Amino acid sequence: MPLAAASRSRTRSSSTKAAPPAATATLTISSRNYSSWSLRGWLLARFAGLDFSVEVVPPDDASARQELLLLAPSIRVPCLTHEGAKVWNTFAIGCYLDELKPGAGLLPAERIARAHCRSVCGEMNSGFANLRSSLPMNLKARHPGHKIWAGAQPDIDRIVEIWTDCLATYGGPYLFGPMPGMADAMFAPVVTRFLTYDVRLNKPAILYCQTIMALPEMKEWIAAAKQEPDEIEDLDMDF
Repeated sequence: MPLAAASRSRTRSSSTKAAPPAATATLTISSRNYSSWSLRGWLLARFAGLDFSVEVVPPDDASARQELLLLAPSIRVPCLTHEGAKVWNTFAIGCYLDELKPGAGLLPAERIARAHCRSVCGEMNSGFANLRSSLPMNLKARHPGHKIWAGAQPDIDRIVEIWTDCLATYGGPYLFGPMPGMADAMFAPVVTRFLTYDVRLNKPAILYCQTIMALPEMKEWIAAAKQEPDEIEDLDMDF
């Protein structure tokens, strides 16, 4: 082969980029605007550094709609599919990702802190029903001066208590130290609820909300949520 032709051949070969490998995991989510559980699962996967693709359930899917309206007996979206495993509970997704990516720091390394983190994550995963029903997540909405239903206030007080205790114990700016982890993913949708409904908070909680909203992952999720064309009237509370 002539020298010039060989040179052109090498140039073409070196400039051709291999296609990126396909993601090894799939995360099924529903509405970015309304689904607090989808946000939790997505943040967990991002914080873990997992390579994953996203599959969005259509807005008219009956099962997803029931979950968003809190009418389903259990929550099965988000669902993480990875190398034969199928995990559909956000707390379970967090535990699975911690096993898969132990160096990501989803849970603290120290035994007592890990136990504390699991406890507050489990409490968020299974509790605060009054908060969920009276202050549904809606990233597009703002309700300044919203009157908080009396049934939701104890839930708000308990969450602020958890945040204040964790921030004081572990030094912030995240709940268990300098890096965002599982607990922050679990409570991030609550941050958006507090902002949507103008919930009055103490200073540590206000600073924590600002920290969470400044995360690049939160900015990315919210930007995508604002582009969603679908509206679910039952979740667009009219005040």
